[in-house]
Amino acid sequence: MTNGSLYTYIQNNIATIEFGHPASNSFPSELLSRLTTSFNELSTNNDVHVIILKSEQEKAFCAGASFNELIAISNFEEGKQFFLGFANVINAMRNCSKLIIGRVQGKAVGGGVGLAAACDYCFATEQASVKLSEFTIGIGPFVIEPVVKRKIGLAAFNELTLDATSWQNAYWAKEKGLFAKVFESINELDTETAFLASKLSSYNQNALKEMKKVLWAGTEHWDKLLEERAEISGNLILSKFTKNALKKFKKQ
Repeated sequence: MTNGSLYTYIQNNIATIEFGHPASNSFPSELLSRLTTSFNELSTNNDVHVIILKSEQEKAFCAGASFNELIAISNFEEGKQFFLGFANVINAMRNCSKLIIGRVQGKAVGGGVGLAAACDYCFATEQASVKLSEFTIGIGPFVIEPVVKRKIGLAAFNELTLDATSWQNAYWAKEKGLFAKVFESINELDTETAFLASKLSSYNQNALKEMKKVLWAGTEHWDKLLEERAEISGNLILSKFTKNALKKFKKQ
């Protein structure tokens, strides 16, 4: 479990990707790579009509980047490659020919917000507060900015980014467009997620594929853009400010 876990299972033309990590479902590089591969493989699997993305356990949906791996970055190339992991996942999700439903049962931080935003439709529980805390450690949400801003707009993205120490609740996220619906319990969340996935899997798959292209129109330049953003983060993670901030967090 050091590098986390990822399982994909297919039933009734619905693929479910479930990821997990002991540190609040955060992402080390290896897990990001496996998630990218899963989306790429499912995109060409004719037995799959729709995808559900979820995480393990009942608390955090995703705490973003692996803290231990951030601390271990010692040069620009390592930093760029780490942040490219998130870029590759986002690009795999937008390029995936299948619609992706996000099932967000708990808090999402940083890259976790990016994952939710990269889903085509997202359900959540009342516990699914969101936060972009990157400024507190001297970096910024550069890689996920395009996908989060696309979903919630510039003003809401600005609010999340600049107020880096505050959580915004699930209803705020719904109002801004990150979540389609918010439920009181995980049972309700799972019931509605399964119901929507079942409906989508029964529709004309060619129509869904064409709609996926329409939904992501205008993002064709993101391969280059997100690589450039990974380079920004790869540089910032080496700053004295960030190294000191990471040390402080590690001691807490």
